Amino acid sequence: MSAFMSVAARRTAAAALAAGALVGTFAASASADAAGRQHRDRVEISGAQYDSPGWDNGSNRSLNKEWIDVTNTSRHSVNLDGWTLSARDGRTYTFHHYRLAGRATVRVHTGVGRDSGRDVYQDRRRYAWDNRSDTATLRDDRNRRVDTLSWGGHRDDRGHHGDGHGHGGGHR
Repeated sequence: MSAFMSVAARRTAAAALAAGALVGTFAASASADAAGRQHRDRVEISGAQYDSPGWDNGSNRSLNKEWIDVTNTSRHSVNLDGWTLSARDGRTYTFHHYRLAGRATVRVHTGVGRDSGRDVYQDRRRYAWDNRSDTATLRDDRNRRVDTLSWGGHRDDRGHHGDGHGHGGGHR
């Protein structure tokens, strides 16, 4: 009888260990997937108006009609302090003391203006985005690429490719 109990106890223990290993493997895999997509799934470049509508006359009004939208797709707010948004030629905007609410979008305008919860301004006196071909790159505060958006003839194969919702023409 004790031999029977010993075999049953061993089988039960082996089954428990196997189940624990399976759960542990699944949990580690799920957390690795979540860590790998953490920023990509949460914050993205969701749109662009890289050619301001109307005459590109360099006025602040025209500059502010050129913008990039950055969206937080998660339910939780994300601190964007130190994050950057840059053009292919290296022109860079850095977010300072900005927290993007869950399921919210901030519009990053090129010209001068007063920052608010929904709009921030690069305070530039010249256009930031090339109408014909450019790539907007969003990086986190550790300089890791979070997302890219390309338009025109240029395609950055490291990020997603959209038309940017802008239109043709050219001021550069």
